[in-house]
Amino acid sequence: MDKLLIEGGAPLHGEAAISGAKNAALPLLCAALLTREPLTLTHVPRLNDVDTMLGLLEQMGVKVFRETGVSGRADESTVTLDASGLDNPVAPYERVKTMRAAILVLGPLAARAGEAKVSLPGGCAIGARPVDQHIKGLAAMGAEISVLHGYILARAPRQKDGSTRLSGARLFTDMVTVTGTENLMMAACLAAGETVIENAAREPEVVDLANCLIKMGAQISGAGSDVIRIRGVASMHGATHRIMPDRIETGTYLCAAAATGGSIRLTGAAPGSLDAVIDKLTESGCRITIESDAINLAAPQRLTSVSLRTSPYPAFPTDMQAQFMAINSVAEGTAVIRETIFENRFMHAVELIRLGADIKIDGNTAVVHGVAKLDGATVMATDLRASAGLVIAGLVAEGETVIERIYHLDRGYEHLEQKLGALGARVRRLR
Repeated sequence: MDKLLIEGGAPLHGEAAISGAKNAALPLLCAALLTREPLTLTHVPRLNDVDTMLGLLEQMGVKVFRETGVSGRADESTVTLDASGLDNPVAPYERVKTMRAAILVLGPLAARAGEAKVSLPGGCAIGARPVDQHIKGLAAMGAEISVLHGYILARAPRQKDGSTRLSGARLFTDMVTVTGTENLMMAACLAAGETVIENAAREPEVVDLANCLIKMGAQISGAGSDVIRIRGVASMHGATHRIMPDRIETGTYLCAAAATGGSIRLTGAAPGSLDAVIDKLTESGCRITIESDAINLAAPQRLTSVSLRTSPYPAFPTDMQAQFMAINSVAEGTAVIRETIFENRFMHAVELIRLGADIKIDGNTAVVHGVAKLDGATVMATDLRASAGLVIAGLVAEGETVIERIYHLDRGYEHLEQKLGALGARVRRLR
């Protein structure tokens, strides 16, 4: 199993290009199930989760064509999906046990194939992330739902004309759920009548999916607000869509530069999707300038601690909590971090303490007292974003830090060690 060896103490300087967003790419790949015509996606990140999703779609009968530019740059990675031969609407446990986003095939399959058999998902061990809102929404649209032997079985109702088709409905989610909103939005595209999703997620990735679906012929309004309206159409067609920049990757590199006292420029970014993160970095003492598709950061000699509370977009993202715990570990002062999204997302705190951090956990609250320095040690990644927090800590720590179980990193960060190396970090992968 690969490990990451980091020799800390080198400030990050230079320029890096931001990859396509993992959390946008996965639902967009599933959108191909809604049409018999090819869907072409550009700016596709090369990640383990993307490979897993493509493998899942292929075993359903989807033809996948991948194309990469000669230089291997992220913005030259293109995937075309042809779901005209969809013949196996099943997502088996073996395919989805490592990736929770596999639940995103449920809505499109029920809408177009009229049936779906999807394993209850796996993924990061960061607490309960129930799929009951997906099931509740599809049931309201007329689907017959059952959960048997670890699988969700969904079947669309038979209409008067003999076809199997979901029906539009008014849906209210009990909690804000990104994948739930995306799943129900895709299912509604082919449903009879109008569907209204209330308490919808407002994340930029939801908007990116809606923009692609509209290119494919869907009738959607309100994406980016808490009420989304979808008028179902009889069929959808192919399209070409460029995946949005990864705002979490962007925030992670900004935090890495901030923690190491560096200065970097990130190109191909979407600054408007990072307001809460940029505000906190500015509060910590960083000087940030924004361009239309680039962000520049210059860090002070030592950061100031910043307290935060995670909440659904547009508030501070839970996916940036671990990175900020890492930078608060070496900042001046004391920070209070409250995690309101996942109940088990402080597992990285124990690993940061191994590096010398002063962190106290009480339920969903972490109190971080900044220390003068961290010391390198061997630590273990517990989930995707925890891995990123440990990388940042390793870049700051004196001596060598070894991060084990970095397959988590490979799920969400494209060419991490190469990008960090180009910025001056001393990082290498141990096979």
